[in-house]
Amino acid sequence: MEKLFQLKKNGTTVRTEVIAGLTTFMTMAYIIALNPNLLTGFGAEGHALWNGVFLATCIASAVGTICMAFLANKPFVMAPGMGLNSFFAVVTANIVALTGMTYLQSFQSALVIIFIEGLVFVVLSILNVREKIVEAIPLGVRLGIGPAIGLMLMNIGFGSNVQVFSEQGGPFFAMRDFFGSLTAKFAQDTMGTDGYKWMVLSVVTMFIGLFVIVGLDHKKVKGAVLYGMLVASAVYWAGEAIIFEANPFASLENASFVPPFQDMADTTLFKLNFKGFAEIGWFTIITLIITFCIIDMFDTIGTLVGTASRAKMLDEKGSMPKMKEALLSDAIGTVCGSVTGTSTVTTFVESASGVEAGGRTGLTALVSAVLFLLCIFIAPIAALIPAAATSSALIYVGILMLGNLKQIDFSDQSQLLPVAIMLLAMPISGSIGHGIGLALISYTVIKLCTGKAKDVSILTYVLSIIFLLKFFVPV
Repeated sequence: MEKLFQLKKNGTTVRTEVIAGLTTFMTMAYIIALNPNLLTGFGAEGHALWNGVFLATCIASAVGTICMAFLANKPFVMAPGMGLNSFFAVVTANIVALTGMTYLQSFQSALVIIFIEGLVFVVLSILNVREKIVEAIPLGVRLGIGPAIGLMLMNIGFGSNVQVFSEQGGPFFAMRDFFGSLTAKFAQDTMGTDGYKWMVLSVVTMFIGLFVIVGLDHKKVKGAVLYGMLVASAVYWAGEAIIFEANPFASLENASFVPPFQDMADTTLFKLNFKGFAEIGWFTIITLIITFCIIDMFDTIGTLVGTASRAKMLDEKGSMPKMKEALLSDAIGTVCGSVTGTSTVTTFVESASGVEAGGRTGLTALVSAVLFLLCIFIAPIAALIPAAATSSALIYVGILMLGNLKQIDFSDQSQLLPVAIMLLAMPISGSIGHGIGLALISYTVIKLCTGKAKDVSILTYVLSIIFLLKFFVPV
């Protein structure tokens, strides 16, 4: 282990790395079920396709993360990116409308787009083009990426992650519908009695988990985030049993632990539909590939830079050692995802939870990768982790990531304004890449307006123009 991951050099131990890997996995385990839900219309497109995407999610996440562990020796974990998977589902539906193919055929055609994107990224990573793009991001913007991601994590934890459905409909969200209500009675009337009870249980669970994490971290307990999530899960399960007289583990009674490999072979494994892909139209194809590339590239760059900054893995120039290998791992994961049956694989922002638990090397990533592979067999157990428990971790890590704001020179408008815009854009848009894009545009315009055009590199000008075209030119 020492020879492979250089644990002593990075100031960590096997125990710390294992706990960090468990923490990251538990924080992002939701993707195992949510990704196939999103890509197949929440099961509407057939159980076989759902099973195929489920297995592809586990396998592609593991492959990309294993590459990260051994090529880059970094504690970052990969999975099909949120936002990118929703976009993939929309593209698939549009292909159905455009060509008249079935959803499955259109899905297999869309996988070709992901396959090409992955190959493009492999080439760009080997040629160091993606690393040059990272270096083209101004230092002030790079320093602001971590705090912006922190706000996005907090927004996910307080907002979209905790939601309930009831006889009144839904989804109802913690921040908007619970804390945003004028009175508790109004919230109860809106959500219904049962919905309100579920919301109260979720909110209480979330805060108990958060305070346990803070308390344990104050006492310097290694793995505070993981233990906090476990305590929060226990509180939620107890609430289910006491308040609703329900068995929190009922889903295990009829659960199958046999991997549906045949369904994957029939629907997604090496099922790239090049014939259907050609029917989409070349202009649309090129536009889609470029769009996927831009979103994925800056989502990955933002996550790597922001999380590495929190872990103090950046050098004095704000660059991360072995960035090339980390980006190559992302590209390999995407290629693997396309041939197994899922959308773009990218570095997950939830990796920050493992970093906060002490993860500093690829051993953290390897532990998470092994757990993804095990989920092929034990997915029903992973699904027991309540969303409210993961919110505790997301909020805590998000708060800590705000600390990097102290490194930004707030007296410099060319740093202050781009970072301020990025701090708002990321949580509101839900896109790391779009937040960085707006920051780059703002930085470039400020430099032009203040007569400092020469301070902006050629590549930064190019990136700003690309984002301007993406935001304002409909195609």
